[in-house]
Amino acid sequence: MWIRLNRPEAMNSLTPEVLLGIDKALNEAQDRADVISVVLTGTGRAFCAGADLKYVKAQAGESGTHGFLDSVLATMNRIDRFPKPVIAALNGITLAGGLELVLCCDLVLAARSAKIGDAHANYGLLPGGGGSVRLPRAIGPARAKYLLFTGEFVAASELVAAGLINQVVDDEQLECATQAVADKIATKSPLGLRRMKALVDDGLQQPMDTALRLELLACEVHGHSADLHEGLAAFSEKRAPRFTGH
Repeated sequence: MWIRLNRPEAMNSLTPEVLLGIDKALNEAQDRADVISVVLTGTGRAFCAGADLKYVKAQAGESGTHGFLDSVLATMNRIDRFPKPVIAALNGITLAGGLELVLCCDLVLAARSAKIGDAHANYGLLPGGGGSVRLPRAIGPARAKYLLFTGEFVAASELVAAGLINQVVDDEQLECATQAVADKIATKSPLGLRRMKALVDDGLQQPMDTALRLELLACEVHGHSADLHEGLAAFSEKRAPRFTGH
């Protein structure tokens, strides 16, 4: 399922309505068995420029931004913990909360023209969607602090070596390249994908020995799954497997 942020006139900046739209789309994607992965992308020249600063300014002058930031963080955490693979397709400018969205995705493809940065420092703001926590873990503290402190925008290609972006493609090839990755993932066991994602994410939070024990336990449970037996049968019969997600 492709989820497109669609406020091109405001560079797809985040408002409560946009956050609600993302949540509703994720609910549908999670419930549908025919949705194996989710692609998050933007419309126009931006992926997402972060929170709508006009909305933030208005809220700061009235009731404060606490409620809005709670909603932002809840949506970020929902993407981060989503059981199916989530792919970010960066079609353009990706800043602040937009970068925080990217940090919650499993795979990232970017158009060659995409510019990426934190940008909170440019407006006297602090990251409120996990940027100060997830960015150092994704690209290391030195690179993260550089982006946080300077507010600088960098080319997508600079973040491939840092491990944040999987692939940079020509702008006109972004959707095709992203769909090709989604199509490849769609041939795999939905159950296997879900368990593999959980193992990676949980394992990063555990000591090595604990994570290895959890992996072994997961393999024991997975050994009873229909998908594993179908995969082995397909191998023996020299055919493509027909996974059901069970």
